[in-house]
Amino acid sequence: MPKRDLHIVPHDKDWAVRREGSTRASSVHPTQKEAQDAARPTAERVGVEVVIHRKDGRIRDSESHGHDPNPPKDTR
Repeated sequence: MPKRDLHIVPHDKDWAVRREGSTRASSVHPTQKEAQDAARPTAERVGVEVVIHRKDGRIRDSESHGHDPNPPKDTR
């Protein structure tokens, strides 16, 4: 089964949680933070990333909640 990350995307004046590959929003929230908070439990349960977009649609950040094939290296 392919990984289907959750994306936090602009939705009119609000923010939507949308599963990758879907055209419909799973939920819509007044703030980006509320959308992130709503997406996090599902991402943790399913083991996918939450990809946060800017108002212009570009990716701003992401939160990994699954197995990371490229974990950060310890720099100590």
